[in-house]
Amino acid sequence: MNSFSQNSISSYAELVAGHTTVSILILDANQRLCFLNPAAEILLGTSAQKAAGMRMSEIVDIRCDLAKGMQRISETNYPYTEREVELRLFSGESSVVDCSLIPLTEHDEDNHVLVEIQRVDEQLRLINEDRLINQTRASADLLRGLAHEIKNPLGGLRGAAQLLEGELEDESLREYTEVIIGEADRLQTLLDRMLGPSRPPRLEETNIHEVLERVRTLVTAEAGESSLQIKQDYDPSIPTIMADPDLLIQALLNIVKNAAQTLNNSGEIQLRTRILRQVTIGHKHHRLVCSLEVQDNGPGVSEELQKTIFLPMVTGRAEGTGLGLSIAQSIIHRQGGVIECNSRPGKTIFTLLIPLEE
Repeated sequence: MNSFSQNSISSYAELVAGHTTVSILILDANQRLCFLNPAAEILLGTSAQKAAGMRMSEIVDIRCDLAKGMQRISETNYPYTEREVELRLFSGESSVVDCSLIPLTEHDEDNHVLVEIQRVDEQLRLINEDRLINQTRASADLLRGLAHEIKNPLGGLRGAAQLLEGELEDESLREYTEVIIGEADRLQTLLDRMLGPSRPPRLEETNIHEVLERVRTLVTAEAGESSLQIKQDYDPSIPTIMADPDLLIQALLNIVKNAAQTLNNSGEIQLRTRILRQVTIGHKHHRLVCSLEVQDNGPGVSEELQKTIFLPMVTGRAEGTGLGLSIAQSIIHRQGGVIECNSRPGKTIFTLLIPLEE
């Protein structure tokens, strides 16, 4: 069995720390940084040389109680972990991480603590995405079954009202049959809207920026002379995508109009496009994905509502129907993509991910 010298072990430790994707930091008893590995430098957006001697709170806002954790491990000599905490850089970027504090007690009289920070954004995104896709499928199946059960008696009700109208001699009584026929037609229209577009997507080469500009023009015209601002941040390198432009306009129009109504036509909406690489949607991996973001600076969507916001008849506005986002999700899902929502007060982002496949 091979034996290693202390120097060899230290060399291997430095090699591992330099190549792992886990961010590794070492703090002294005063929470000052003594060491950062390359992954930690990338995560915190600073160099080890620049961060040396600084407190964690001077570099990053991490919603993990470091003082409490360090106190606990000094008393128990056991590691301390907090999961899914928010890490926010002062540049405004944020991520979700698992944070572990591990005591370095052996041969260490200064009570140094090793901090492991692992990003869990991607795992959480995939879990949330899977939930959204399953929600969309379950909702579509439920609505199809519900529509079938309602349409048959509704058609019979309308037909009977028409027959009755033909038998009535008193013109004043026909007012009631007209009400029945009109309400039956209204319910039929509502069912059709709940089911979304019935035709399959007609895929063709589509310039996504032309679609976005069409949506921007429509929403701007509807807002009139209000103080609503719609800004563009487009990536001109995005190629044409295989999509149904009419359905894409419908999906994006639902999202952008929803944002405008939330802002009461007084605020800012940003339309942003980017190319993302190596993205998994559902259980399928894509080399390139087109990301379309609709961001507004409104009051935000509550955490509870975010979990169900794409379900039919779910809305955060008293005057809303709860159909727009459900239909938009269904349209994008049928084109192999998904819509995600991330929100906090002052910043709500709906992200449409559409595969860029040949």
